Amino acid sequence: MLLIKKKPVTPSERHTVLLDRSDLSKVKPLKEKTSSFKNKAGRNNQGKITVYTKGGGHKKKYRQLDFERKKLSGIVEAIEYDPYRTGNIARIYCSEKKHHYILAPKGLEVGHFVQTFTESTNEIVFKIGNVYRLKDLPLGLFVHNFSFLAGQQGKIARAAGTFGQIISKNDKYCRVRLSSGEHRFFLLDTEATLGVVSNNLHKLTSLGKAGRSRWLNRRPIVRGVAMNPVDHPHGGGEGKTSGGRPSVTPWGFPAKGRPTRKKKSHRFIIKNKKNV
Repeated sequence: MLLIKKKPVTPSERHTVLLDRSDLSKVKPLKEKTSSFKNKAGRNNQGKITVYTKGGGHKKKYRQLDFERKKLSGIVEAIEYDPYRTGNIARIYCSEKKHHYILAPKGLEVGHFVQTFTESTNEIVFKIGNVYRLKDLPLGLFVHNFSFLAGQQGKIARAAGTFGQIISKNDKYCRVRLSSGEHRFFLLDTEATLGVVSNNLHKLTSLGKAGRSRWLNRRPIVRGVAMNPVDHPHGGGEGKTSGGRPSVTPWGFPAKGRPTRKKKSHRFIIKNKKNV
C-alpha cells in the first residue's frame, strides 16, 4: 500500500496525502458479517451532547471480526477495507463452509492459509497470520491481537501498524515491548497472532481539507474561551480573554498537567511508554 500525493489543482489538494487502496480486493462485504449503527452524534438517551465534535459522516457498515481465533483455520479469500478501522481486514473461508473476518497483518495475501496453534504440538509452523501461545514463540518476533489473560479475545495491538515484540521469558510471564515503547509482562499461555497489523502508512496521511473530516463523522472543535459562561468554565469576559483559570473540561475537571484516571496496578509494567 502506497501514499498518493496529488498535483495541487485546487487549494485543498495541496496538502492532501491519501492511501492507494488499489491493491485491496474489489469485493462487497459479507452481508451476514456486517451490521449497522445509528449515528447518535455524540448524544445520550436524553438527547444531551456528552461527546463533542461528533456528527454527520458517511453511511457505513460495521464488520464483525473474530478476535478470539478459537481453532480458526482457512484460506484468505480477500483483503478488504474497513471504514471502522485503520488497519485492513482479511476474509477467511473455513472448512465448515463459513466465513470469518480477522485483522490482516502486513504480508498476508490472498490464497494464504491461516490456522491456530494453541495446543501442545511438535508440528508448529511459524507463518504470518497464524495464532500461537506466547510461550511457543521464539524471542524477537512481532505479534498483534493479544490480551492480558489467556482465553480472552485480543484487545492489544489492533490498530494499523501496531505490534508487540517478544523480549524475554521466565517460568510464568513473557516480557513484551509494545509499539508505544512500554514494556509489560503477559502470561505465557496468552494467545497472539504473528505479524504487525497492516496499513502502517496510515499515520502519514493528511486529510487536506475540512470537508474530509466531516465525511469521517468529525465536527469542528470550538475553544472554551470562545463560548458563553453557560457553556464552558472558560467562556465569557469582555473581549478576548485567556479563560482566567487553569485549563479545565466543560464539566470543570482538570484538562492538563494532572492525572484524572483511576488508580490501577502497575506491577506488570516494567518500563513506561515513551513520550510521544
